[in-house]
Amino acid sequence: MLPHPTHDPITGPPESIALPAWAPTTAARSKARLRPIHVVLFFATLFTTTLAGSFQAGVNPLTDLRLLAHGLPFSATLMGILLVHEMGHYVLSRVHGVVATPPYFIPGPPFLVGTFGAFIKMHTPTNRRALFDVGAAGPWAGFLVAIPAVYYGLTLSEVRPLAPTSDGLTLGESLVFTWLAKLALGVAPADATILLHPVALAGWFGLFVTFLNLLPIGQLDGGHVVYALLGRRHRWVARVAVVGIVGLAFLGWQGWGLWAVLVTVLGVDHPPTIDETPLDPARRLAAWLTIGLFAITFMPVPLMIE
Repeated sequence: MLPHPTHDPITGPPESIALPAWAPTTAARSKARLRPIHVVLFFATLFTTTLAGSFQAGVNPLTDLRLLAHGLPFSATLMGILLVHEMGHYVLSRVHGVVATPPYFIPGPPFLVGTFGAFIKMHTPTNRRALFDVGAAGPWAGFLVAIPAVYYGLTLSEVRPLAPTSDGLTLGESLVFTWLAKLALGVAPADATILLHPVALAGWFGLFVTFLNLLPIGQLDGGHVVYALLGRRHRWVARVAVVGIVGLAFLGWQGWGLWAVLVTVLGVDHPPTIDETPLDPARRLAAWLTIGLFAITFMPVPLMIE
């Protein structure tokens, strides 16, 4: 707290004391409260994801709203993963005194998933330790919920012999998804056709969100983590990552091209922190483990329509 200024009878009224540029203002703190827009967006996204889950189940709830119940296993799982991911950021922001809003959920067309994800708005933490904690908390929290969801959903999934050709949507396989499939079903996804249960599908999208957010670019979660670990050398890692995803767009999934444009528009570089003190050894280890999390959830070709 700043000391209360006193009036000096000799020198006159004191000059105003300016807060540092990074200090959150009262207006910024007021925006960090839970507002009706957060609640409206949450329930709107719950509705669109439930619609998507219903369509996946082969029913049309637009003809009978009671059929929405068929979409709840998918939507409840996916919304839970997204909520836990964002609350990981939010809680660690509060721990470090960083002003952050509650999550904004983004409803989408009720096809496939019915959402474009969720995000929070926050001030950049003032030191690299806080930056790492806030940045890494979301992916790890969401991952820890997605793993049991994928495993449980896989135990309920149907396994069929591998067809020579496939029609429709084929999902990519990360290392962790392959391990879970072997553990739950005794078969690798590459060796069979697995018709995913809605809970497993929602968990798969949770892993998808995890690795996308961990790309080491700009102010994505991965950008926070790598900047906290490497400081301003992050800019070279970010540029290599952008070149890499552009290359993947030509070699596999075209969605990488859209993602490359988006991250370039939002900013490839990460803003500096006020305090550039390097991470302590425990956090450096945790940062490398977070990079490892990116590696085991990464999918070069996440989606393929045949």
